[in-house]
Amino acid sequence: MMGEGEAFFDGERLSGGEALRRAGLTPVVLKAKEGLALINGTQVSTALALTGLFRAHRAARSALITGALSTDAAMGSSAPFHPEIHTLRGHQGQIDTAAALWSLLEGSQIRESHLEGDERVQDPYCIRCQPQVDGACLDLLRQAARTLTIEANAVTDNPLVLSDGTVVSGGNFHAEPVALAADQIALAICEIGAIAQRRIALLVDPALSFGLPAFLAKKPGLNSGLMIAEVTSAALMSENKQMSHPASVDSTPTSANQEDHVSMACHGARRLVPMTENLFGIIGIEAVTAAQGVDFRSPLKTSAALSRAHAAIRRAVPDLEEDRYLAPDLENAIELVRSGELNASIPDNILPELRSEP
Repeated sequence: MMGEGEAFFDGERLSGGEALRRAGLTPVVLKAKEGLALINGTQVSTALALTGLFRAHRAARSALITGALSTDAAMGSSAPFHPEIHTLRGHQGQIDTAAALWSLLEGSQIRESHLEGDERVQDPYCIRCQPQVDGACLDLLRQAARTLTIEANAVTDNPLVLSDGTVVSGGNFHAEPVALAADQIALAICEIGAIAQRRIALLVDPALSFGLPAFLAKKPGLNSGLMIAEVTSAALMSENKQMSHPASVDSTPTSANQEDHVSMACHGARRLVPMTENLFGIIGIEAVTAAQGVDFRSPLKTSAALSRAHAAIRRAVPDLEEDRYLAPDLENAIELVRSGELNASIPDNILPELRSEP
């Protein structure tokens, strides 16, 4: 902006001044405090955290769709999503998540087919405890949203000119609220992906999937089905685990110990986009495995709501009859989640919002 440093113009790396000249731009001449205002505040950290928040919420909503579809694919029970179970505990995110799962599975022929005579006492946690896990993550995202809404409207300069005209030095530039919010978002991203990955693992494992073939291969033996897709989801989950370590607990004193405790908010917020990209990947893979599992339950049909989601998945990823190069299919499924198109297949009143009043 000032004509210093370097910049790219038409793919060529140039000095800042030359890049501005070729672009027909005049260097900015900064006045008092303008340079500091551009780099010293919580604006960048807040913007990055909000970007991560919105992407994480989109993924969280998609995870409820794929989680419900996986439940039907595994012939799991919807009984653990009964509303009264969750009102008895009282956590709003859990209540809202359970209500979404309950609605998504309502009217499923697959579910009705095994209400009687099913010898299984309880489903594994990744099916049964979706409201408790994803609901707790939703509560974290909502708390982060409240913090970031305040921060986006906050005064974070230093010093400040107060209402009586006095100029006072303070510490509103310190981004600890943003750092903690970013850490909360990272934890939620990690856990939503972790439980989704376990559902993928369940569906490809014939010991757990209640009659589905190994790796969901229609022609097992020479075909490995969705084996490597599940391995990919595990790799994405592990990378998110590594990135979810709290950034806010790390601080190195600088500036002769004047700046002796910093928030690390920008580090914490900057990782959220790659973390959500990994989460989109996990949920996209679950969409593929869950759709494949539901196909095996034919002629029984899933619910009307999930049938719309299944149709959206099938438009993006054809049924896996035999092994093929899966990278394009997985990218199509990931884009279905990334773009919000999967969520758009479900009526708006079913999936929980980021803002909620108990």
